[in-house]
Amino acid sequence: MSSSTLDKTPSQSASISTLIPARIDRLPWSRFHTRVVASLGVAWVLDGLEITFASNMTTNLSDKASLGLSSRAASDIASVYLVGEVVGALVFGRLSDRLGRKNLFVITLGLYLLANGLAAASWGLYSIDVFRFFAGMGIGGEYAAINSAIDELIPSKHRGRVDILVNGTYWGGAALAAFAGVWLLNPADVPIDWGWRIALLIGPALGAVVWYVRRTLPESPRWLITHGREKEAEAAVKEIEDWVASTGHDLSDVDDSKAIEIDPSKSSPSLWTVTRTLVATYPKRTVLGAVLMITQSFLYNAIFFTYAQVLTTFFHVGAGDTSYYYIAFAVGNLLGPVALGPLFDSLGRRVMISGTYLVAAVLLAVTAVAFDHGLLSAGTQTLCWCVIFFLASAGASSAYLTVSEIFPMELRAQAIAVFFSVAQGFGALGPAVYGGFVATGKPHDLMLGYLLGAGVMAVGGLTELFLGVNAERTSLEDVVNPLTVVGKPSGGVSAATA
Repeated sequence: MSSSTLDKTPSQSASISTLIPARIDRLPWSRFHTRVVASLGVAWVLDGLEITFASNMTTNLSDKASLGLSSRAASDIASVYLVGEVVGALVFGRLSDRLGRKNLFVITLGLYLLANGLAAASWGLYSIDVFRFFAGMGIGGEYAAINSAIDELIPSKHRGRVDILVNGTYWGGAALAAFAGVWLLNPADVPIDWGWRIALLIGPALGAVVWYVRRTLPESPRWLITHGREKEAEAAVKEIEDWVASTGHDLSDVDDSKAIEIDPSKSSPSLWTVTRTLVATYPKRTVLGAVLMITQSFLYNAIFFTYAQVLTTFFHVGAGDTSYYYIAFAVGNLLGPVALGPLFDSLGRRVMISGTYLVAAVLLAVTAVAFDHGLLSAGTQTLCWCVIFFLASAGASSAYLTVSEIFPMELRAQAIAVFFSVAQGFGALGPAVYGGFVATGKPHDLMLGYLLGAGVMAVGGLTELFLGVNAERTSLEDVVNPLTVVGKPSGGVSAATA
């Protein structure tokens, strides 16, 4: 049987019995799913672009022929963007759970397109700070709305690899920005007041291509059904099924035993309910999500934002040549999720997440000792980073995957927003701590910083090993019961007590 709703008894007249989650999870991969990934996954490409450009264009903004900002003011623009991301994640994460995934992933991308386009026309410090703040808000909102939508639209057997890949495309954006920056941010090639403006327009140009496509995607049927919008949910899942069937796939019927029964009156939890659910109902999962997000954010921000300083201070690389090393670093980070992503569905979450964190930690410690003994050059140091972060990048992407699938659907976007914001706060400490190590100019001091990073990643790996949730190839509703669920006729397996 493939109907989305089943007959209700009189005593359950306020509830809805539905097969929609099971119908989505039994779908084979199709062009519809490719379209979802392409149109929604661009969010991380854009963020990689923006963060990399923000890190590399401070010199251009400080020049008197451009905005003439102080070095501190030019550097702080990146921090303003990151603060905007945190605010956007919290605001739009809440709205995504209340108003729907589609409404928000259209609005957040639109906000980014407008704000960053205006930032390219900035005339001074205050204007660029304001515009970049709102651009950051748009991208921060994307993190919450997009992760939620992708997890709810992608069949369970593909969810891990898709989420890992999508989050990993951040580094595709970073590589593109590093490559473009070699030319755009070089005053010898492009006038200094024009290069950074053109750079800020690359993201909106890319985003505009997919904004229209996003508007044609259906709302998450899972979100619709938990909000009692049965007819719209049925129409949305039927549209997806028709799309899949049109590509030549035969769709099997779904047995009634896979139905879940929900009460839509519980679909909009208060902030108090959200807090209580995270802290009291799922304390172990909250610790797991927080540790994975914080550890990867600290290490990545520490390494990424001080990489140019390390190259120029210890390896005497010219400031104009650091972009080439960033390109190699970014490519290594991108290849990790691409190559390792499928293993998160086959070998499983616990094995792959703990493995990538712990092996990356060991390799980082070994590299730290080699650096201290003067065994590395700029090239071999970059090669070591590529190997280490080939693993760490897949692990970092899995932190977002974990948070997006282990909490109830009604607060999924808010959970992502909360953990993203906490991670950004701790991540901001990384560059400050490592900047101090670099400033001493002593390899031994920086080695201690690298060993600290290795220890941080090891904590993340061990936490996953002991608290990880086996969510691979499992329906979201079996990983954790939605708050609206009042019964599972099949007695479906739930990890709600984990």
